[in-house]
Amino acid sequence: MATQKQTSWKRELHEIIYEADTPKGKLFDLILLTTILASIVLVMLESIDSINDSYGTFLNISEWIITGLFTLEYILRIIAIEKPLKYIFSFYGIIDLLSTIPKYLSLIFIGSHHFAALRALRLLRVFRILKLTRYIGASNKLLIALKASRAKIGVFLFFIIILCVILGAIMYMIEGADNGFTSIPKSIYWAVVTMTTVGYGDIAPQTPFGQFIASIIMILGYAIIAIPTGIVSSEISKTDSIDTNTQSCPNCGIDGHKDGAEFCFSCGTKLN
Repeated sequence: MATQKQTSWKRELHEIIYEADTPKGKLFDLILLTTILASIVLVMLESIDSINDSYGTFLNISEWIITGLFTLEYILRIIAIEKPLKYIFSFYGIIDLLSTIPKYLSLIFIGSHHFAALRALRLLRVFRILKLTRYIGASNKLLIALKASRAKIGVFLFFIIILCVILGAIMYMIEGADNGFTSIPKSIYWAVVTMTTVGYGDIAPQTPFGQFIASIIMILGYAIIAIPTGIVSSEISKTDSIDTNTQSCPNCGIDGHKDGAEFCFSCGTKLN
């Protein structure tokens, strides 16, 4: 009987903390988001000397309170799941830990509490929290398309690197050190900046032939930008839409289950 009560308590805690399908779960996550935003604002305000000088004590106390809440939340997340290591070493688990420890590290290393700005990464939970299933499905579709096109994009980037090396070497021979192209690496830097249409202007070709080559590189840059977009767009059009929800497995912590799923696709545990 005691075991059943403990299991029931842990399941309810898991449903509140990990999922956004219930009013309690959604309320918890909205409070969590508000706390995350407040902590980021506090870190930003503390970096302003005039505000820190006037309200430093208040900001410090507020940060410790928020850090305490994050620590409690992190512990509860570990307790609520059957396999804690799955959560601890997951993407969100690492982010949650990184958002908690900076304030504690500030007791040893001065200034390390500014890393609390990493808490902004926790805002990625907003898609799950607000139950925007349409956007969850769209993000899954995009991830699948990116995975499918990574080989093509990799080959494309390799080609761009080779092209920048060749163009950098050509510009080094044409312009030379007198015009700012003091080495091949610096010329390659110029080729990358020009091809990506950034154009800092710290180095510029002076000879007519060098300017002609630069014009070709600029036009080439505009054409090149469209290629990876086309590759990913092509893969997206091939990907079927996936309808998922915010259900999280109470055993392994995996989320992103399809609508109507009764069991975890990873470990087979029955979902709440």
